[in-house]
Amino acid sequence: MGGTVRTARLDLVPLGVAHAEEMAVVLGDPALHAFIGGAPADAAALRARYERLVAGSPDPAVAWCNWVIRLRDEGCLVGTVQATVTERVAEIAWVVGTPWQGRGIATEAARGLVGRLGRQGVRTVVAHIHPEHRASAAVATAAGLTPTDVMHEGEIRWTGPAGG
Repeated sequence: MGGTVRTARLDLVPLGVAHAEEMAVVLGDPALHAFIGGAPADAAALRARYERLVAGSPDPAVAWCNWVIRLRDEGCLVGTVQATVTERVAEIAWVVGTPWQGRGIATEAARGLVGRLGRQGVRTVVAHIHPEHRASAAVATAAGLTPTDVMHEGEIRWTGPAGG
């Protein structure tokens, strides 16, 4: 499911360990953790995490698919999208650095991701979103997901078809 995904303004580039340094800056704002908890990781911690992600899931029935979001016009990384795929279901997530928020980047990236997943045989996409995170709810809606009545660890489960 790897490979670059190209949208109107973005390239979703398969995650590499070499992205850690730039992504530590992109993801460095503590405000990004308001709904998910934790704190920003430094470049060394991201490098270690990216090494594990690039190595892939230890479970052969699970695929870890991770991309960095490159804004082509500015030539810089601005966030990430990810999918954990089991059979024909993908759990997805996205994050865009604070300076690039409010420009439709997360929506464009999520739509590109959902479209790629659908072309790769995924049928259902799932996201877990904090009930007060209106921006992520708007991204999920734009990507074709709808909220369910299911709560998981304080977040609402959203589902929709893959394929965009």
